[in-house]
Amino acid sequence: KITYTAALVPGEKKGNRMLFLFLFCLALLFFDSKQPHAVDKYFSLCIPPPNVTGTLHLGHALTVAIEDALARWRRMQGYKVLWLPGCDHAGIATQSVVERKLMREQGQCRQDYSREEFLKQVWRWKNEKGDEIYYQLRKLGASLDWSRACFTMDPGFSSAVTEAFIRLCDSGLIYRSEGLVNWSCALESAISDIEVDSKELSGRTLLSVPGYEQKKVEFGIMVTFAYPLEGQQGEVAVSTTRPETMLGDVAIAIHPDDTRYKDLHGKHCRHPFTERLLPIVTDSMVDMAFGTGAVKVTPAHDHTDFLLSQRHSLPSLTVIGGNGIMTSDCGQWLEGVKRFDARERVITALMERKLFRGKKEHPMSLPICSRSGDVIEPLLKKQWFVRCQEMSRKAVEEGDLQIIPHFYTKMWKSWLSNISDWCISRQLWWGHQIPAYRVTLENSKDTEEEQWVWGRSAAEARQRAAVKFGVNPDAITLTQDPDVLDTWFSSGLFPFAMLGWPQQTEDLKQFYPNSILETGSDLIFFWVARMVMLGRELTGQLPFKQVLFHSLVRDKYGRKMSKSLGNVIDPLDVISGRLQEKVREGNLDPRESIVAMEAQKKDFPKGIPECGTDALRFALCSYKAQGEDVSLSVSHVLSCRHFCNKMWQTVRFTLATLHDASLPTSLAETYPLSSMDRWICSRLHSTVQQCERGFESYELHTVTSALHSFWLHSLCDVYLVKRQVAASVLYHSVSISLALLSPFMPFLTEELWQRLLPYTDSDGTSRSLCVQPYPKTSQLEHWCFPKEEADFSLVEEVVRVARLLRAQCQLTKERPDCERTSSFYFPFYSNDVSIYRLLMTLSLSVNLQNGINADKQRALLSQRREKLASKLKQALACTQKPNYTEKVPDKVRKDTENKVGTEENGQMHFTKNCTYHISHKMK
Repeated sequence: KITYTAALVPGEKKGNRMLFLFLFCLALLFFDSKQPHAVDKYFSLCIPPPNVTGTLHLGHALTVAIEDALARWRRMQGYKVLWLPGCDHAGIATQSVVERKLMREQGQCRQDYSREEFLKQVWRWKNEKGDEIYYQLRKLGASLDWSRACFTMDPGFSSAVTEAFIRLCDSGLIYRSEGLVNWSCALESAISDIEVDSKELSGRTLLSVPGYEQKKVEFGIMVTFAYPLEGQQGEVAVSTTRPETMLGDVAIAIHPDDTRYKDLHGKHCRHPFTERLLPIVTDSMVDMAFGTGAVKVTPAHDHTDFLLSQRHSLPSLTVIGGNGIMTSDCGQWLEGVKRFDARERVITALMERKLFRGKKEHPMSLPICSRSGDVIEPLLKKQWFVRCQEMSRKAVEEGDLQIIPHFYTKMWKSWLSNISDWCISRQLWWGHQIPAYRVTLENSKDTEEEQWVWGRSAAEARQRAAVKFGVNPDAITLTQDPDVLDTWFSSGLFPFAMLGWPQQTEDLKQFYPNSILETGSDLIFFWVARMVMLGRELTGQLPFKQVLFHSLVRDKYGRKMSKSLGNVIDPLDVISGRLQEKVREGNLDPRESIVAMEAQKKDFPKGIPECGTDALRFALCSYKAQGEDVSLSVSHVLSCRHFCNKMWQTVRFTLATLHDASLPTSLAETYPLSSMDRWICSRLHSTVQQCERGFESYELHTVTSALHSFWLHSLCDVYLVKRQVAASVLYHSVSISLALLSPFMPFLTEELWQRLLPYTDSDGTSRSLCVQPYPKTSQLEHWCFPKEEADFSLVEEVVRVARLLRAQCQLTKERPDCERTSSFYFPFYSNDVSIYRLLMTLSLSVNLQNGINADKQRALLSQRREKLASKLKQALACTQKPNYTEKVPDKVRKDTENKVGTEENGQMHFTKNCTYHISHKMK
């Protein structure tokens, strides 16, 4: 048994660093899934593996706070808990930050290294950042099973990735084909949809683009030019925001119902620069309101045009290379010119040929690579794809997956029902190299057509090729695909690969499927959907039984956290109070670093105060994370730190009380005698009940709210004020409350619980609070006194209203005399409902004579009335919008109606009571 004997010196820090080391030692013993457990139940989940691109931010801290609370709660319930740590190699993101680092520090780019040399640099970065991430997780108190830490590039995990690729290829779900992909010319790689940010432009905008350091590039301009009709007089004008792609036009599309072009069906235009004939095709997908209503068709550089070309069997012509340089198909006058320089040359050439018809500002959404800042170029490339339609159909039809909150279910089914094939190859060096090999046969005359095989090793691939082509293995030359797999492919295997799949390990048998997946709602498609599809296909089971989504963490202004805004905060900065130093030491672009520091100086002119781990965790869990974005305010975290101080003061008082009393009786033998004791015991019983409901429904904000309310407003503000308290009742109230708070505040509750431990009749086996049974209402049935609780709620309401009146009348610093003019309390309740209502009605008056400034109070009340009227007007305006009933969900309409009712009642009550009393009683 561990006890604390150090004195509590007022104002002295409570040894947080020593406590952290102490709890870290405990983690080695208590957080291992092999530890004994009280019930034959299992609870497993994996942490969404953070990218090794850098350190964790507050979004990660929210994930840790929620998941750790759930893991600790289940562990205290006696479950066998497995919560696995891990990191993701994050191929494109990590490679990008390492390339920036090398360029900034050494003036070298990736191509200055061999692949092997560059990968050594990336592994060095990974080891450094991975250690930092694990340090942050420990500092946040994450009760992970650290003996099972997993990295997606570990040998075992890499073998699982290879096995998954081979199996999916063998089943025909992975294929190689030419397709249109999101392409970053700066990275010279395909990128996933999640790595594409949409930048909304209202009109003409000059932007910085990688590769154009000497000038900014113009966007948000609609250019109109004409194509001459072939064999007759006339022209067809088309509009585009990307005139440089007109060299790749293969047709012109019009809507079949567009009367402006009804005489041009089946006609052709002549391309002014390439002399190609461009057929005029009709397609119902053409937007007649866009531009001139006639659309240039560029299949190799536009997703919509690519689909249109497939419907009409049109060819594709690539005029922009993977490096952003115009290709030879453009002609000598543009070959080798950078794409946005070519834009200017094309416009000039159109003017010279008198085909330019004007330009105007045009609002548009510009796709930007989140990793490089480059403008995305849709390009036609030969890539590896996963067929998703059949897997997504199974995922939709699999009704066993429970999605929380439920409103994400409709979005989930809609997206999976309209899914496209998934491009999984990336032109990078960092990642899992694709286990596919291009086959070259001796004396083969066909050098154009690609022949591919795949295998767990080169030897297996060679054997497969020999069988496939019926030749001697020695007559085969294999070249492994230099590309790597999309990061989401490997992370999609995480729930079962981390447990040893494809081997049938004991961990896989015990903990798969996982009990739950908890993650941010922004990953519902990019990660969650792929885990479900791959898990269902490769293991025959869903990878988890439930999915719990939390919302995004935003800054206090409601903005998404972004490096360019300078509002990304390391949770350790909130814990320890460090801020500006991190920006100076980081890997930000110098311009971004300046922006970040200026933004932080504005938001935190005095820096971030030291708040501590427990306060941060409690604050994060106190927000309603299901469906509502979390706008985190450091002031809220600071208020939670003050709550921590209140807990220290309470335990100090408790220790002093216990010091002068006999050893507390056991919980089962503790029966409260006084009405105040019965009330606090009943309040604790109700609080435990609220905690049970909140945890079971994963609404942690209701748990934290109940605990905060009990400790602060019931225990401290009321019960302890009496000073004369029953020692056993006080001890159990505090001890049980610490256990209830333990999943949220592991460090502080452990420290305080250890100080109370000497006053128990423990046999020495109670080594840590984190493995004590979580309190249950069944243990406190003898502490349930609904009558006392109901009676005292009236007293609390009277006090609350009295304080409110004093505050409204600005008498908070005054202590006017109080008189009890009459009392109608009877120690019984009548069966007559009307009499009961009369007994529960109370009139409370405040003597205002000579107490306040009447004119000032009238002005304040007038301002409040106007504010209430404004809120009511806004709420009513929402309900009067066109098609409000049809378009707005039932839940939102109900919430709005409740808000309108609240505002109307508030305004009526305010006008009737406050204004009347001020205007008459102050005379």
